[in-house]
Amino acid sequence: MNILMTTLMMIVVGAAIGGVTNHLAIKMLFRPYKPLYLFGKRVPFTPGLIPKRREELANQMGKMVVEHLLTAEGLKRKFLQAQFQEQLLAWAEEQVRKVTNSDKTAVQIMAAWKIENPSELVKGKLKTFLQGKFDDAILGNRNKTLEQMIPEKMKDDVYVAIPKLAQFIIAKGISFFESKEGKDRLGEMIEDFLSTRGMLGNMIGMFLGNESLLDKVQPEVIKFLKNQETTNLITTLIGREWNNIQKMTLEEADEKWRIIEKGSNLLDMAVEQLKVEDLFSTPISTYLKPREQTIIVEWLPRAIELSTGYLVSHLEGILKQLKLEDVVREQVETFAVERLEDMILSISKREFKMITYLGALLGGIIGGLQAIFVILL
Repeated sequence: MNILMTTLMMIVVGAAIGGVTNHLAIKMLFRPYKPLYLFGKRVPFTPGLIPKRREELANQMGKMVVEHLLTAEGLKRKFLQAQFQEQLLAWAEEQVRKVTNSDKTAVQIMAAWKIENPSELVKGKLKTFLQGKFDDAILGNRNKTLEQMIPEKMKDDVYVAIPKLAQFIIAKGISFFESKEGKDRLGEMIEDFLSTRGMLGNMIGMFLGNESLLDKVQPEVIKFLKNQETTNLITTLIGREWNNIQKMTLEEADEKWRIIEKGSNLLDMAVEQLKVEDLFSTPISTYLKPREQTIIVEWLPRAIELSTGYLVSHLEGILKQLKLEDVVREQVETFAVERLEDMILSISKREFKMITYLGALLGGIIGGLQAIFVILL
């Protein structure tokens, strides 16, 4: 009876020691979280293993992630997988359809990004950009002649347009002098002419009369304008003046006509005529919905192909710039040990219990073996 009790007692004690020891070892992985001190000296095995080696653990986890988990080669294979490409294309198509069917305006979308008065912002940026390009062009060509600056195609177009311009001027002149307004204006000109000729003018007016003289002059003026030689003369004069203008430098032309200031004002007028406000206040679906199929069928696959190709070819450099090792290390260093313990225990709670039970089992077996040796001896 005593032998049986001794054997059972040694088995129970061994099992308790094994179970408690394993349970304590598991707990000491995390606890205590901070070092404990007794009489000014740190108590051994405090803090727990993981809190004590947190920095080393963080460095090793960072290296493991970069060297074995999130490697450039592994990510490249993932990006180039046909299944991943199909999933990415399906996701992108869904996003495009959301945008092309959206009733939101550009103003509303930008307001969500804390961008106010986008139309004024765009017009200001556009004016600044165009004015900068205009100033650069003026600065680099101020001493050049207009002939050097004007493209050859434009010169040819001007020379072709000169005869048409002359015919237009002649036609307008004939139309004017045939009208009542033109006839009245011609009569005033005749009166002004005769009034400046003193006695001779009075004598001509007395003998012919202003009305009679006007009736004689008007047909002659119209006849003169209809003459082909007049058209040729005006064409020649315009061509000659155009040649003279081309010989002027940009600076000379600006001094005479202030073309730089007028060009700058013209840019501002052009920007104002764009009606950017209407563009931003119209639902984006108005512009995108008619092109939805083109975007999805033609543009989107090409955009994904180009973007993934660029990403794959520059992936190593991107990963280096991201410094994932440092990111992982910093995250682990700042991670609460309590949270880490809860997370690990929630995953491996059953396994840790089995380790405790295993320790109790082994302790019990060792206790039983000890009892046998005691009995035998």
